Amino acid sequence: MEPPLDLLLFLIPIYIANSSPVVLGGGAPLDLGMRLSDGQRVLGDGKTIRGFIGGTLAGTVAGGVVAAFHLLPFFPDQTTQFIAGFVLAFGTLFGDSVGSFIKRRAGVASGMPFILDTIAFLIVALLMIGPIANARLYDIGNLAFFAVLTLVLHPMMNMLANKAGLKKVPW
Repeated sequence: MEPPLDLLLFLIPIYIANSSPVVLGGGAPLDLGMRLSDGQRVLGDGKTIRGFIGGTLAGTVAGGVVAAFHLLPFFPDQTTQFIAGFVLAFGTLFGDSVGSFIKRRAGVASGMPFILDTIAFLIVALLMIGPIANARLYDIGNLAFFAVLTLVLHPMMNMLANKAGLKKVPW
């Protein structure tokens, strides 16, 4: 397992990208209101174009700041690490959208809690970063750290965002 500071710094683009749409989102839905043959929306109103783009940009910038000051052991150089910030941010929001897609297919209403809301974004980001990260990233200890921290922090941050009036629901 890598040092916890390196693991936390690795997660910054993911967590920034995942939380930014709450502030930067709104506007037109990412699925443009389309429904599939099951009658359900593809993603729902909670996933917006502005949130997806804003979250990707915010996570990329956060990853760039990390890359400028600290080279993580998963990348050969800071340029690769900066690119990784974009891949992680985009993968996070793509993963969040995949989770919403599955949630709709499972018949879970928008705004209702669903386990994939808590972890899908992390799983997809980790899968997408694979081609440019070294194998050390996928050490079982690192993955356990990422999963446990996310399963604890994500619900806590959602509750705080709800209390601050940034989210309608606390999950």
